[in-house]
Amino acid sequence: MKFKKTETIKLLKELVHIPSPSGYTEDAIAFVEAFLKTHKISYRKSNKGALVATIEGEDTTSHRMVTAHIDTLGAIVKELKPNGRLKVDLVGGFAYQSIEGEYVTIHKSDGSTVSGTVVVHQSSVHVYKDSRTIERTQKNMEVRIDAKVEDIEGLRQLGIDVGDFVSFAPRFEQTETGFIKSRHLDDKASVSLVLMLMKELKASQTKLPYTTHVLISNNEEIGYGGNASIPTEVVEYVAVDMGAIGDGQQSDEYTVSICVKDSSGPYHYGLRNHFVQLCKNNEIPYKLDIYPYYGSDASAAIRSGHDIVHGLIGPGIEGSHAMERTHEQSLEATYNLLYAYITTSMKH
Repeated sequence: MKFKKTETIKLLKELVHIPSPSGYTEDAIAFVEAFLKTHKISYRKSNKGALVATIEGEDTTSHRMVTAHIDTLGAIVKELKPNGRLKVDLVGGFAYQSIEGEYVTIHKSDGSTVSGTVVVHQSSVHVYKDSRTIERTQKNMEVRIDAKVEDIEGLRQLGIDVGDFVSFAPRFEQTETGFIKSRHLDDKASVSLVLMLMKELKASQTKLPYTTHVLISNNEEIGYGGNASIPTEVVEYVAVDMGAIGDGQQSDEYTVSICVKDSSGPYHYGLRNHFVQLCKNNEIPYKLDIYPYYGSDASAAIRSGHDIVHGLIGPGIEGSHAMERTHEQSLEATYNLLYAYITTSMKH
C-alpha cells in the first residue's frame, strides 16, 4: 500500500497546530473523531477521553492493538506574579531551556486565549549581568503576556488564573530537502501515520488477518496514556512513537526505529525480531536502538498488568522534547513497516 507523502504531511501539519498538552486534548481528539467519521471507521471513546478505532479481521479471537498519542508537551499556570507575568509548571518531561523564547498561547477557562512568550526573567543583557549564565529553572522562567498588564490584579482582570493551560507554537516547516521541522512531532507524526493507514485500509477494503484496534491515547506524556481500554482479546500491542537520536544512538531521520529497550526494560524479543524480518523482506530501512530515558504507551500497558506481547517502533526524530525534526523518508519507512506488520501473521 503506497505511502501518500503529501497527504500525510498535510495531515501532520494540521495536527501539530491543534493545541493538545496532556490534560487539554479535547480539540485534538475531536479532530481525530471527525477524521474517523469521515472515513467510516468504527471507534469508541474511553472514559479518559482516548479513542479506540477497530478494524475487524479474519481472526476475531486473537487481536492486535496499535497506539499513537495525541497529547504533547506543554505547561500550566502555577502562579500569577506581581510583575504581571506567569510562573508555569511543566506538563511532560522537558528542560526549561528548550522553550526559552517560544511563543505560547494561554488557554483561559472561558475558552478565550491570550498570547505570550516564554522568557528568563533576567533576559536583558543590558540590565542583568548574569543574563547569559543564570540557570533556566521554574524560579527564573516566566511567561510574558501580550497585554498591558503589570500586576496580579491585571492578570485576574484579563481572566487568567492558576490552572490555565499553556501550549507552545509548533513553528511547522517542510523543507525542499524533505525535512519536517516542528514541535509536537512527538507523537503527532505517528498519529498522522496510523490515521492514514486506517483510511487506506478502509478505502481498499483490505481484510486484515486479525482484528486490529488503534488507540489514540491522550495521556502518554504523563505516563499512563496506553494502560487502559485494551480489549481482553489483544495479544500483541505495538506503540508507534518517536525514535530518539543522539550520541551513542543508531536511530536517524531516514529509517524506522525499532526499540530494543528503554527505561522500562527490554521489549518483546520475538516481536522485535519479527519487525526486523519484515523490514528485510520488504526492503524497509530500519535501525535497532535503545532509548535510555524513555517510556511508551506499550511500557505503560505492561506496567499496568496486561498479559500482552509489546513492541515499539517509530520515525527517528532529532531533538526530542525540544525543537524536533524528522525526514519524509523516516515517515515512509515507519508507514511501510506498520502496513507489513498488521497484514501478516503473528510470529513470536
